[in-house]
Amino acid sequence: MPDTPLLSVSRLQVAYGAVQALKGVDLEVFEGEIVALVGGNGAGKTTLMKAISGLVPLQGGGILFGREDVSQLPPHRRVRLGIAQSPEGRQVFADQSVEDNLLLGAYLRGHAAEVAEDLEAQYRLFPRLRERRQQLAGTLSGGEQQMLAIGRALMARPKLLLLDEPSLGLAPLIVKEIFEIITRLRAAGVTVLLVEQMANQALRIADRAYVLKTGEIASHGRAADVQADPAVRDAYLGSH
Repeated sequence: MPDTPLLSVSRLQVAYGAVQALKGVDLEVFEGEIVALVGGNGAGKTTLMKAISGLVPLQGGGILFGREDVSQLPPHRRVRLGIAQSPEGRQVFADQSVEDNLLLGAYLRGHAAEVAEDLEAQYRLFPRLRERRQQLAGTLSGGEQQMLAIGRALMARPKLLLLDEPSLGLAPLIVKEIFEIITRLRAAGVTVLLVEQMANQALRIADRAYVLKTGEIASHGRAADVQADPAVRDAYLGSH
């Protein structure tokens, strides 16, 4: 593992009015890892992802990406540096075609040949998207929309892919497929920070994990150790 994290979040604080959503969060992601972020509803997981992407302002603390302080950079600058997010709820452009959605993921990139090459790479990764390339995104199934949201984020050629609840509302077979794709992305050199309510599945594929509880890190370590922790199992993992 490299000495310097790809992403370093330090004492991060975010508030919505009087509600303190994040209360001094520390988190690191190293190149080539899948890091899982698990916790209950309202723990602050999506807020943390939005803070890393630049979609919510910080009240305190900082974010380093590589050696660069990105704490105050707007979202598009962070995308240029290599941070891309597949958001909770997918948020595809329903009235645009599958292919147009993918191309929108590359809107900051100017090299047409490279963009075409990456478009073909997404179609290889997600064959169903190739079959539906001219179909309106709003007519896709939930699983296909999730694949499209991930593919759109990958079109930015990210160094760090933020995946927020990729299994949300999907059938078990599709969830299995999505998790297999995430492990293939790591093998292809993409670093992943994964927020996931299906904690067991996330911890099975992750290298390391953090447990977020009411805006604070309650536990962190190797994913297998976090999964084996009785307190984590009782709170988040059920009996599986």
